[in-house]
Amino acid sequence: MLLPTIGVGMNSALDDMNLIQQAQRHHLVVREIGEEIDLEIGPGEDDPSFGNTTLIGAPLRESSAEEHGESKQMVTVSQLSNDAQDMSQNQQVKRKKKVVKRWREEWADTYKWAYVDVKDGTPRIFCSVCREFGRKHRRNPYGNEGSRNMQMSALEEHNNSLLHKEALRLQSASKDKIMADKPVYVKAVMSKTAGSILEATLKRDPHEVEFIQAVQEVVQALERVIGKNSHYVNIMERLLEPERMIIFRVPWVDDRGETHVNRGFRVQFNQSMGPCRGGIRFHPSMNLSITKFLGFEQTLKNALSPYKLGGAAGGSDFDPKGKSDNEIMRFCQSFMCEMYHYLGPDKDLPSEEMGVGTREMGYLFGQYRRLVGHFQGTFTGPRIFWSGSSLRPEATGYGLVFFAQLMLADMNKELKGLRCVVSGSGKIALHVLEKLIAYGALPISVSDSRGYLVDEDGFDYMKVQFLRDIKAQHRSLRDYSKTYARSKYYDEAKPWTERCDLAFACATQNEIDQSDAMNLVNSGCRILIEGSNMPCNTDAVQVLRKANVLVAPAMAAGAGGVVAGELELNHECSLMNWSPEDFESKLQEAMKQTYQRAIKAATDFGYQKESPEALVHGAVISAFLTIAQAMTDQGCV
Repeated sequence: MLLPTIGVGMNSALDDMNLIQQAQRHHLVVREIGEEIDLEIGPGEDDPSFGNTTLIGAPLRESSAEEHGESKQMVTVSQLSNDAQDMSQNQQVKRKKKVVKRWREEWADTYKWAYVDVKDGTPRIFCSVCREFGRKHRRNPYGNEGSRNMQMSALEEHNNSLLHKEALRLQSASKDKIMADKPVYVKAVMSKTAGSILEATLKRDPHEVEFIQAVQEVVQALERVIGKNSHYVNIMERLLEPERMIIFRVPWVDDRGETHVNRGFRVQFNQSMGPCRGGIRFHPSMNLSITKFLGFEQTLKNALSPYKLGGAAGGSDFDPKGKSDNEIMRFCQSFMCEMYHYLGPDKDLPSEEMGVGTREMGYLFGQYRRLVGHFQGTFTGPRIFWSGSSLRPEATGYGLVFFAQLMLADMNKELKGLRCVVSGSGKIALHVLEKLIAYGALPISVSDSRGYLVDEDGFDYMKVQFLRDIKAQHRSLRDYSKTYARSKYYDEAKPWTERCDLAFACATQNEIDQSDAMNLVNSGCRILIEGSNMPCNTDAVQVLRKANVLVAPAMAAGAGGVVAGELELNHECSLMNWSPEDFESKLQEAMKQTYQRAIKAATDFGYQKESPEALVHGAVISAFLTIAQAMTDQGCV
């Protein structure tokens, strides 16, 4: 083993051993900053003396004839030693660079308890528990917090400090241990102003993982916009704080007479564009972070659509699965007893979401009508015989397929004959299947929380109806394969390994991780349509972009539900009777306008139309500029 010299510099073998020891002591998650930028600057770039440092004990090489030339005569021993030593030093520098590169790659998998963020323009390692970085070291030739070993030593010292231990104790005492199970992944952005927005969000809401992820994606998409006009930083800071957050208890009684209590949420995120519109979700995982993330996404989605509306989201951690109709009715009535104060045609317009269908919306609306004492069609998604448009349930699923068709048309392609993978088996996924069949595509899969079903022959209308019957009877998708022999159900798996041309993610947030994204790329997928909000985590997004997979963001492709809700209100006000053909025609036109707005915004800010991030960034830019203009006109409110 080589020994370090007096002063600066350590050899690669010792670095490797130290990295291994540090990896065993620490459990941190770190995001690298861009492609080539990391916390370490390469050796020799900032430190002129680095290359002059000798390494005692380094093996010397004898000069060969090939290296010095056949015509070169004998050299002195001292010259030979100096030449060999220089070569050894150059070799060592190269090996050290390789160590730095390998360290970057291994870091994210090795460490579990830290993240990288920008502090005063400098990337630093922060503790995920108490949001502080290690003790400050003297500035060194590397120009940052310290060398790799110094940084890790500082973090270890910090983890043993009273500050960290007290933060860890408070976290362990908390009922919601999000940080222990779901570390926040933060990728530092290049812009200092954009980084300050993320830093402020992290300090204010450190445990809201889903919301922070959504903010991170939006801020990165807006980096060029913020860079051109610093005024948008203040707008973004106001936008990220919801106008109103309501948290309340929901007591209800089951069929056995036992009392239960759940927690209800409603976040009215932004009303600068008009009254809020957003879904109500009933799911055990529901919490304030998810509610804020859904409300934030809905605000941008509504602003991007042709109809100007504010954004909201809400729901409860109530699980409707396994509950009787009477139990669901009692819960919905109790939920609405608090919610009705904040609803109205000029305030907030709730709609369906995960776990909330026609049955639940009917119970909610009935209790709302009873409490306010009059009939107002402020709820979207009800049955046609008492309110609502004729194609409301199909709108979001059909809109996804229309959006995919627009993307393919720009590539001079069509849906006919393309093999499509669909996740989820709710109303959105099943209506995607239905419209794909109508356009001649070959949808082959659906999924649920326990696995996925694949039919190599593809689904047809009869099979889709059979799937609806299975879901209505609360049976498993596994029962489908008992009827159709060419199908197979895979337990504890996702459909992204199946060969496909297009993929429709219609299940839930973060359903696609890094390995799923790699499977999609290897399966031949060229276009991903986001049917659920934020279906890809941060690692998956990077994989898809590097593979040039086009992504249709949910805020643009999923705007069909917004369009349907607005047409419902117009239908009610004008007393027009929308036929399915009229409704579908208006839905197609609205999706076309949304697509064109996203593309135009992307090209205006320098993104190539064919680039994988064009639609994602363009949708965010267009929506944000619309909201920013309204917020500016209305003053600081």
